[in-house]
Amino acid sequence: MNFTIEDKGKYTLVTSNVDKLDTTCAPELKSELVYLNKTGVRNIIIDLKATRYCDSSGLSALLVANRLCRSVNGLLMVCGLQEPVQKLVQISQLESVLSITPSLNEAVDLLFMEEIEKDVKKDE
Repeated sequence: MNFTIEDKGKYTLVTSNVDKLDTTCAPELKSELVYLNKTGVRNIIIDLKATRYCDSSGLSALLVANRLCRSVNGLLMVCGLQEPVQKLVQISQLESVLSITPSLNEAVDLLFMEEIEKDVKKDE
C-alpha cells in the first residue's frame, strides 16, 4: 500500500510510503482523500517524510486535500517535507496556501490550536 491511513480521533493521519509522489500514485492519494471527505473526515495530516520527489500531480493531490478539508470547515496539515519537495512547494508558491510544518508533532499541535480557536470563536 502506498499510503497508510490512521484515524486519530480529531484528525486522520495519511502517511506516504512512496519515494515519489507522482503520476503513478497521486491518483490513489486523491481517491483516498475524496473517500475520507465523503465519510465525514474534517481534519487531515499528510506526512511526507518518506517522499523525496513530488511532481505537479502530487501537488495537485495536496491542493485537492486542502480544498476538501476547507469545504467541511476542516484543516489540512502537511508535514515532513524533504528538501526537494519543499523547494517545489516554494517554487509553486504554495507555502502560503498549504499549512506546512517540519514535523508530525508540530502538525498535531497546530491542528489542535486551530480547533481550539474555532471553538472559542463559535462560543463568542
